Amino acid sequence: MLTGFKQDIGFRVFNFETSPVGAPKVQFSVRADLALARRYGIQMQALPLLCWELLERNENSGGENSMEHSFTYSEEEMCRYARTCKEERAAIALKKQSARKTLTATQPGVGWRTAVPVTQG
Repeated sequence: MLTGFKQDIGFRVFNFETSPVGAPKVQFSVRADLALARRYGIQMQALPLLCWELLERNENSGGENSMEHSFTYSEEEMCRYARTCKEERAAIALKKQSARKTLTATQPGVGWRTAVPVTQG
């Protein structure tokens, strides 16, 4: 759970707390460079969730047994997130583009929608 954040020069430091059943609460912090976030087009509102995902990945990779409780959301991770967002936007645009139908001569009603040359006789 996100318990708060503080500003540390050009970084925002997010504080998280886990409370496993039957175990004491554990505090974690994740630093995110705000200049890098702006460079990669990451919105401020997205940073807490991205930092939480970093903690989850660390936990799933066996990081819960380590004594480290302070992490940094790196430029590499920001770049990966920005690339994923760009790919998703491109896929949505492609889907919208392919959903449009173009008229062909075999479709009903096309004859009266197109100009017919008039012959003089």
